[in-house]
Amino acid sequence: MRWGLLALFADGPKYGYQLRTEFDVRTGGTWALNVGQVYTTLERLVRDGYVTSIGSNDGGREIYAITPQGREALAGWFTTPVTDTDRPRSELAIKLAMAAVDPEVDVAPVVQAQRTESMRQLRDYTQLRRRADPDGDVGWLLFLDHLIFNLESEMRWLDHAEATVLRRRTRQTGARLPASAGLDSEPAGTVSQ
Repeated sequence: MRWGLLALFADGPKYGYQLRTEFDVRTGGTWALNVGQVYTTLERLVRDGYVTSIGSNDGGREIYAITPQGREALAGWFTTPVTDTDRPRSELAIKLAMAAVDPEVDVAPVVQAQRTESMRQLRDYTQLRRRADPDGDVGWLLFLDHLIFNLESEMRWLDHAEATVLRRRTRQTGARLPASAGLDSEPAGTVSQ
């Protein structure tokens, strides 16, 4: 969020609530952001010398602008790749990892519930993408594409996770897999578990 808010200063000075509003517009409101988070992050950006207060507007709101140091830091952020260690933990991956080793949990309904929700989200984002102006805000279109591609990847991973757990449990119990399970071969590019 820190870098996303700093990037919003690229087109000029802003006040806190304005940052929240613009962040919501650019991300389609898909990343919930409260005003308290914005002001806490803004204080840190000031502390680090990336933005500075330049006074108040007619409504008494404090206005902030990006500093040269902030522009340099932002340029560095844009050119630095994101690594896995920079990404937040995946609650879904943790949930399935825990369910996979718990003999009391039937993983199939867990996966199916998530698959259903992921498909609903994919449908919603795809509809938004279809309604979006192709000549409109390229940032918004790219953000929607990112959400769509992530959900497509998630659903593929869910299929793999379900098949992996079923295959392992079948080996452990000595039961035969039903022919309809479709687990005779690994998808291309996957590693057998």
